[in-house]
Amino acid sequence: MDERLEKALDFSNYMVTLNNQKRALKEKFLSDCVFYQNGGRFTITKDLINFCKTMIDFGNHDELILIDDNDLPIEIENLKDFFQKIVDIYFSASNSYHSEYQKIRNNRSVEKMTQ
Repeated sequence: MDERLEKALDFSNYMVTLNNQKRALKEKFLSDCVFYQNGGRFTITKDLINFCKTMIDFGNHDELILIDDNDLPIEIENLKDFFQKIVDIYFSASNSYHSEYQKIRNNRSVEKMTQ
């Protein structure tokens, strides 16, 4: 096989593998950002974090009704506690996502990337 064609095929394999690894990491991050409380399922996003922080800043420290991922109203008894938990989970998932992404980004071969 022509050397240029072989290099192009190797690069193509590398890019496919890289994109698959990145997609898998993103999916893991999104699944790590799910939090369950009082029978509700909440996907932790920056919007949810900001909304909770805004409510706390407005003086609502106790009960609050939030709409979960299934469009159900869920009563949150202690908003500060809920807020602290979702922030901790979000940053833990973000840090894990970053460190795993750095590992695959620094690998320059398909063999190293899939180890």
